[in-house]
Amino acid sequence: MVTVYQWGSCDIGHRDDNFYRENVGFQPRVAQSFKENSNKNTLKYKEIECVINGEDSQKCRREAKEVYMPFSFIQKYFEVYGSIESYDGYERFEFQHSYSKVHPIPDQYSPGGIFMSFEFYNVEERNRVKCLTGQYGVPMSTQWTSTGHYYPIQIAQFGLSHYSKHLAGPKPKVQVLEDGESGDTSEWLLPDRRSQLAVKTDADFTDNSIIEFDTSENLKNPGITISMDEKKLSTLSLDIKFISNGSLTVLLRTGDGNLFRIHYVLGDTLIYLQKRDLYYGLGSKARGKWLHITRMVMVDFQKGLALSMSKSKVAKFKRNARIAAICLRGHGLVDNVTLSSAAHLEHFFDAANYLVNQQDDQGGWPIMVQRKLVPAVLELDAGWYSAMGQDAAERALDVFGIKSGDGGVLTKFAGVYDWYEEYPTTPSSYVLNGFIYSLLGLYDLKEVASGKGAEHATRLFEVGMKTLKNMLLMFDSGSGTFYDLRHLTLGGAPNRARWDYHTVHINQLNLLSLIDNDPLFTSTSKRWTDYMKGKLSPHN
Repeated sequence: MVTVYQWGSCDIGHRDDNFYRENVGFQPRVAQSFKENSNKNTLKYKEIECVINGEDSQKCRREAKEVYMPFSFIQKYFEVYGSIESYDGYERFEFQHSYSKVHPIPDQYSPGGIFMSFEFYNVEERNRVKCLTGQYGVPMSTQWTSTGHYYPIQIAQFGLSHYSKHLAGPKPKVQVLEDGESGDTSEWLLPDRRSQLAVKTDADFTDNSIIEFDTSENLKNPGITISMDEKKLSTLSLDIKFISNGSLTVLLRTGDGNLFRIHYVLGDTLIYLQKRDLYYGLGSKARGKWLHITRMVMVDFQKGLALSMSKSKVAKFKRNARIAAICLRGHGLVDNVTLSSAAHLEHFFDAANYLVNQQDDQGGWPIMVQRKLVPAVLELDAGWYSAMGQDAAERALDVFGIKSGDGGVLTKFAGVYDWYEEYPTTPSSYVLNGFIYSLLGLYDLKEVASGKGAEHATRLFEVGMKTLKNMLLMFDSGSGTFYDLRHLTLGGAPNRARWDYHTVHINQLNLLSLIDNDPLFTSTSKRWTDYMKGKLSPHN
């Protein structure tokens, strides 16, 4: 029998150059409280060579009939995972066949409810998100291009995750810093005698009071400032209208006692870091308009530091940072200045507003970056549509009827089954998770729409479900799932789904089982869940 063992926990204190020695008493592999038993059952081991497939050699250990192989080898060879964990002084090795997790689903599904397991998603913190833009408050993706682009699928995921968090999580804690209603502005500090701050009646809503500020627009000016020392409430929200050029600055105090400034300026700068000054552009056309700004300050801080620091250093600085002040510059009006533990609904509306305002004449959201699934074989020029990003609005349905080769998302498998492509390549790629996401969006639309829009969405959904039921098992590898069917269309090696995508497949089937009682979904989900624990399908 071959047993996996992790070398790191078995240092016996006096290593020779080879670390492996014959007939040495081995450390007990039990909790400290059972140490007295170790003298009765002293373990003996000796070095033995393990020859792997006649091609490789590993130093292993033999203990009677057992052979222990280095976990560093096992991990890479079998694509498994593990780590040493400590619980009240007791160390144990925790082995996992996969690194992902299937979250439980609710008892029922509705278009207005939590979407799948998106309440556990933190889209804004992904490495592929360059930042949340100052202009729209949505993710700027670096997927497939380092310069960044607006990826509608990622923006939709961002919106859905915060909407789901809003429904699933506790009510956020909110601290109102200024709303003009008290008439007291004494907490604000003016930088000089020429600067002014006054309470005014809102010209648009006469029963509402707002704050007018007027000071130098120069960034060297400290600005009109309100101070605090806040760690937990790190989401800033406010309504602001710049009459002249101006800026909004959040002052952070880091763990080393130094100050760091995040400036939100009137300009088109995406994100720019200059030593301890970080800049986000609110847009060059933002002056003279009321802006509703919602910023996850620590996420903005994290993305800025990532431009010049390693991930570990970024985490340390972010962990110890606190909001020290909020500063206003220029001439303008401000209202509803708040700090909160979260503002999920506002982030959802940022995503929804972006998608509504950026929808093109065809009803879609073109993806303006080249996509290479297989270089020189499966490639998409910038401007392609994705069924995964087309699934929420009536005007988007037109793209489902256009063939992928003609700029739409529709293809047919074997000339029979309609498939809505996440990546409309030629030949087709048949990405499973993107297809199912499009079906879920069509289901939502048919449930909430009326008239011809509902009828159109229903037809597309029913045709797609027929396709899924006939093709689903093509994605079963016997030990996991395939991400797509490129091995059938290109005749090459299969593209296995990573465990996180495999988990998405399972979560999608679990959700589908709530809206369609076909046992195919529950039985397949169970089998695919078993694969995550090392179980395999039967062989001949």
